[in-house]
Amino acid sequence: MKTVTEFPFDVEKRDPVFIELSDGTRLAATLWLPVGAGPVPAILEYLPYRRRDGTAVRDALTHPYFAGHGYACVRVDVRGSGDSDGVITDEYLPIEQDDALEVIAWLTAQDWCSGQVGMIGISWGGFNGLQVAARQPEALKAIVTICSTDDRYSDDIHYMGGALLMDNPWWHSFMFSINTSPPDPQVVGDGWRDMWLERLRGSGFWLEPWLQHQRRDAYWQQGSVCEDFGAIQAAVYAVGGWADGYSNAVFRLLEGLDCPRKGLVGPWAHKYPHFAKPGPAIGFLQECLRWWDYWLKGITNGIMDEPQLRAWVQDYRPPAPFHEERPGRWVSETSWPASQQETQTFYPGTDGLAQVADGSHEMQIRSPQDTGSFGGHWCAFGLVPDGPGDQRGEEGGSLVFDSAVLDSAMSCLGAPELDLVLSADRPVANVIAVLSDVAPDGAALRVSFGVLNLTHRDSHADPEALTPGTQYQVRLRLNDCGHRFAPGHRIRLAVSSAYWPIVWPAPEPVTLTLHTGQSRLHLPCRTDRPEDAHLAPFAAPEAAAPLNSEPLEPERFTSRFERDVTSGRISHVVELDEGRHRLTDLDGWTVASGRTERYSIHPDDPLSCSLDIAWTENYARGNWQVRSQTTTRMHATRTHFVAEGTLTAWENDQEIETRHFTCKIARDLV
Repeated sequence: MKTVTEFPFDVEKRDPVFIELSDGTRLAATLWLPVGAGPVPAILEYLPYRRRDGTAVRDALTHPYFAGHGYACVRVDVRGSGDSDGVITDEYLPIEQDDALEVIAWLTAQDWCSGQVGMIGISWGGFNGLQVAARQPEALKAIVTICSTDDRYSDDIHYMGGALLMDNPWWHSFMFSINTSPPDPQVVGDGWRDMWLERLRGSGFWLEPWLQHQRRDAYWQQGSVCEDFGAIQAAVYAVGGWADGYSNAVFRLLEGLDCPRKGLVGPWAHKYPHFAKPGPAIGFLQECLRWWDYWLKGITNGIMDEPQLRAWVQDYRPPAPFHEERPGRWVSETSWPASQQETQTFYPGTDGLAQVADGSHEMQIRSPQDTGSFGGHWCAFGLVPDGPGDQRGEEGGSLVFDSAVLDSAMSCLGAPELDLVLSADRPVANVIAVLSDVAPDGAALRVSFGVLNLTHRDSHADPEALTPGTQYQVRLRLNDCGHRFAPGHRIRLAVSSAYWPIVWPAPEPVTLTLHTGQSRLHLPCRTDRPEDAHLAPFAAPEAAAPLNSEPLEPERFTSRFERDVTSGRISHVVELDEGRHRLTDLDGWTVASGRTERYSIHPDDPLSCSLDIAWTENYARGNWQVRSQTTTRMHATRTHFVAEGTLTAWENDQEIETRHFTCKIARDLV
């Protein structure tokens, strides 16, 4: 990535800037202004991840770049985070959106603002960009939403297909930890300790409400913009990556929104596309500037005359949990759903994955509970080996259906769908489908996967228990994908009843009976077109100068599976020490963070599933130091989820606060 140091405008950085809301709450912000540019549009990024240290590295690359090209960039700490007043008690609350409306009004009232506002953000910032757009502030003309979702229940980090994701308690553990972080005394003054104690005592145990709402109810509908796509009138640029957990929303937004919109999906994990892995990275900041120039400055540059969707169709690469780059090619569609695509149907049966059904047969699978160990993380960040490995390791726990060797290439773009006729021997059961590309040497690269809690077969809002032995016809939608199966390769479908540690297991071991003949796999196939080769290339990635940071201790990462031969128990252990860094521009502010995760299960017992996550945060300047430790533990009985947490905080090695949390939540057909 090229570092740019000279821009059309010099950049003035102001920090801290405080935005006072109508209830007296002050939100802390960092402001980058183009010197001498006059009133300019404002670009807002609005997050709870601590602007001065949590996101400071990427902010330094992004916001000065936009400011140097004539935009006022504002990075605001959400209420209760960073140096802002208050306490944050859950994600995506209405008060967060209300505050954003006041922030936008404040921006438009500044003499340096032209009255035109855009929002940009990844993950949480991508979510609230959509949510704020749905509130229709007049000044908000366009957003860039990256790695986000329109549906907080059906396609977020909490539940997938009605099944509980292991990332649900993991995500809680992250927010549980970051919510213990103090404001900077140099920024907020002598009241820092009272602000810190208010957070320690008031932010709560977020996992509890997430487990209380196991159905798609009003709790999840709030903040899910798919409830009313028509509410969004600002222009939307939706961006995702195949290695991320959130690429599906790009396609739903293109299909569901009525406002001007574009979509972009690359090979990336959960990071900004100008520095994300797997590569290739692109000149994403230049692409954003074209978007802002058109929608916020009225500059005619042709961006809206280009195809609505650009996507990276990936080629095979030997499977590995980390890829520096994924080979492939950019393709485009003038609109989505694409008009020129066709569906190819395959039938899983005793002869594999065939294009003609081979008659009606019953095939059974009772997956060991550790099936899924090669699935990687639901949400991969691409910084460490956290992606899926060789899927050959899953064959023993799955029904495996292979196609004949392909004699010509086949490209897919969109969501594969699987129609299944099946029965289960228990009232609660999960079914998981994995689509893989099998190379001539037998290595299996995961292309997509899908999960369905079969009690949610007809509705996420009103699930119904299965009647053991009864046949059901269900449709399982896999994650959207862009992939080219090469000649000489085979297409593999693997069906299982477990997918640990991505999915929390059903309460009892389950035997699924798949009825072939009526079961079908539908692949969204796309024929290569001559115009694909003539797409204008993206610019090379570039960014502003990196943050001034002095590494004091190196980062360390390990991820391993442990098998206790005596007990048979299997554990996935992740240890990440993010090192210690001194931010030289913040008067020696020093930060350090680390965590240890342990996920365990016995292959024969779903009730043996447990997790234990410990997280530490450290902040220091000179002789002043604060630190915190949080732990999250969770297991389940046949009838309940049981979770507990502890939070301990120290100031200069003196313990100042300890909190304990416990909850026991009835399982609701999960």
